[in-house]
Amino acid sequence: MKRSLAAAAVAVLLAVSGCTPAPSSEAPSSSAPVPVTPSAEPSSAPPPPKNCVTETLDGLDLPERVGQLLMIGAAVNAPSGLGDTVRRYHLGGVFLRGRSTHSAAELKSDIATLQKSAPMPMLLAVDQEGGSVQTLKGRDFPKLPSASRLGAGPAATLRDTTRESARRLAGIGVNLNLAPVADTVPTSIGTGNPPIGAFRREFGSDPVKVAAAIRTVVPASQDAGVLTTLKHFPGLGRVRVNTDVSRGATDTVATVDDPYLGPFKAGIESGSAAVMISSARYPKIDPDAIAAFSKPVITGLLRDKIGFDGLVISDDLGAARAVTAVPPAQRAVRFVAAGGDMVLTIVPSDAAPMAGALIDKAESDQAFRVRVDDAARHVLETKKKAGLLRCS
Repeated sequence: MKRSLAAAAVAVLLAVSGCTPAPSSEAPSSSAPVPVTPSAEPSSAPPPPKNCVTETLDGLDLPERVGQLLMIGAAVNAPSGLGDTVRRYHLGGVFLRGRSTHSAAELKSDIATLQKSAPMPMLLAVDQEGGSVQTLKGRDFPKLPSASRLGAGPAATLRDTTRESARRLAGIGVNLNLAPVADTVPTSIGTGNPPIGAFRREFGSDPVKVAAAIRTVVPASQDAGVLTTLKHFPGLGRVRVNTDVSRGATDTVATVDDPYLGPFKAGIESGSAAVMISSARYPKIDPDAIAAFSKPVITGLLRDKIGFDGLVISDDLGAARAVTAVPPAQRAVRFVAAGGDMVLTIVPSDAAPMAGALIDKAESDQAFRVRVDDAARHVLETKKKAGLLRCS
């Protein structure tokens, strides 16, 4: 094949230059076939096949793409109640909120029913950190030690505990854990840090040791079939206010070169599928907006400086006190405009205004439409990692 193409190219070149090949020493017989002059226009090669993510994205209209950007909360013990919302808004994900002691068989059945209501398989997430933050408990989901306790113990114990927990989650259809906590709480603050330290959710007070724990947790979970979410970027370990119940959470120390970013970098280097953005303020990085609405935090620091190319998900933008001054519709728009991909809200009624606002903005602003497409691609790439996409 390569030789014949090369010969054809030479013949074309000679013809164009006015030269002809030297005649053969033998005259051709009258029965010899008449040579075919090659075309000067080479045949165009067929385009390369689309990859699975591109093929899926190309098949989605704008409302369907916007739907991929929404993760809405559903009661963990009755998730099928969200089925109509899942269908109507083409949801990309569901967060199972609350606490449950239901059996694995019950939960698996409920989750399967919910997935069947979706036009496309969804990311199904829980908060299964351990300690005080453990969505699923009971006979099939033993109580997990806190991160603080696990971080103080052997790496092998942390690895095995994480792997076994992930195996149980994967067995019921959960594919995304909103964990691990990559925040570092300094000893000078300790339990005086309401969102993390007060509940022993941190792996330690030294970012180097926390980073080592994160390097253990991420592959242990993801290799067992459950993707991880590093939270709460760029860190909640130094704030004195809980963003869930109060406004004004501020880290006045954090910079773009903060050593406390180390655990997040470690998790990213270990392949974590997702990073969650906090709703606190970091004035030395962005004096004008909370992290969830901050382009310098999400795009400038996380994407450009650190180089994360996975899924960027918000902390709760539904009931969290830190965001209640902004209407739900604009919370979604601001997060996506800042560089976020998946808007998390535990309030089901937020789906309508958030989807509507994202569609309206995309229809009137071409740059934002490009951002929506980029965010939808990140969601679909995460689904591919979770084994949810099926392409021809």
